Amino acid sequence: MTQVSGAPLQGVRVLDLTRLLPGPACAMHLADMGAEVVKLEDTGAGDYAWAALRSQVNRNKRGLQLDLKKEEGKALFLDLCEKADVVIEGFRPGVMDRLGVGYEVVKQRNPAIVYCSMSGYGQTGPYSQAAGHDINYIARAGVADQVGNGAGKPALSNLPLADLLGGASTASIGILAALFDAQRTGKGRLVDISFSDGILAYAGLPMAALNEFGQATPAGVTKLTGAAVYYGFYETADGRYIAVGAFEKKFWDEFCKLIGREDLKPFHGASDPAQVNYAKHELGQLIAAHDFAWWSEKLAGSDCCVTPVLNMGETANDAHFKERGMVLESINEQGETVRQLGSPFKMSGFEFAIRNPSPTAGQHTVEVLQEWGVSGERIQKLLDDGVVVQG
Repeated sequence: MTQVSGAPLQGVRVLDLTRLLPGPACAMHLADMGAEVVKLEDTGAGDYAWAALRSQVNRNKRGLQLDLKKEEGKALFLDLCEKADVVIEGFRPGVMDRLGVGYEVVKQRNPAIVYCSMSGYGQTGPYSQAAGHDINYIARAGVADQVGNGAGKPALSNLPLADLLGGASTASIGILAALFDAQRTGKGRLVDISFSDGILAYAGLPMAALNEFGQATPAGVTKLTGAAVYYGFYETADGRYIAVGAFEKKFWDEFCKLIGREDLKPFHGASDPAQVNYAKHELGQLIAAHDFAWWSEKLAGSDCCVTPVLNMGETANDAHFKERGMVLESINEQGETVRQLGSPFKMSGFEFAIRNPSPTAGQHTVEVLQEWGVSGERIQKLLDDGVVVQG
């Protein structure tokens, strides 16, 4: 395994049993920071994520295929756990226990193991066994009710909030905290990550409103969801949008000056609906008078918290994100040149790199087992018996 100079997680070994998006994204963050992450898939369907998505969230890992339903597979997994620092799994609560490889069994073999179980509703509670997806988790957590502009129904997003913010990011934090403690004390932990818990934990603004007013303020009537003239999306002449985020009055005043409508400055603090609607109408008419390109040029270099709403293609070519290393080109598992998102973790003494593309299922089975101390004779028998597969 190639070592990464200065990587903060160099030497940390991770077994990633997760599929689709939240778990793989979590494990990718660890891999990006230098951990040796083995993407462990079953010998059947494995990770059935869309190929292009799989490529995005499984870079810097190696692939191993293993059948945990066979006794030899369980034995091998437990042997690997003895040499691992972290296990991440995303099955329904109880599945790993039924397979005989749950936390209580694994910690007997490796007391320092950090064992992260990721699920929609957590390992306990009335909903723990319920099926769900991102839309269900944000619905239960009261977050869907808070997303939108008051148009009559909650808004959907191409960025699954519970999966990524509540799941992948929260799990990364929990794993790193438990890993830090394990290296001090020699004792690991079970890290129970619920996507719905995770997204609910960030709902501080609506919870504050609930405490203050007895109910959370509905979307569309707060300053952040459309009630103010200075915070919202305005349509251009060609059907694109401008994001006006001049929350502080100094930025609003600067914007009004930039667009030649200093008469709108007093409406920053307007609370009367008639005044707010008047200001919104005036600003909407002004922005709709010019196309997106005109506004992009007009706003370039300004300092008023007003920006064009870029599409992903435009963002991928944006000079700022390229300089920050957030949009990179790499070779995928099919040998094609594709764009990859960079790592958001910038730190001194370490330079992020895409060391290898997302592995195909079982691509490194033999290589990983050899490096983790499994004998050649045992590896061959495991291959012959179909317990492991070399992709």
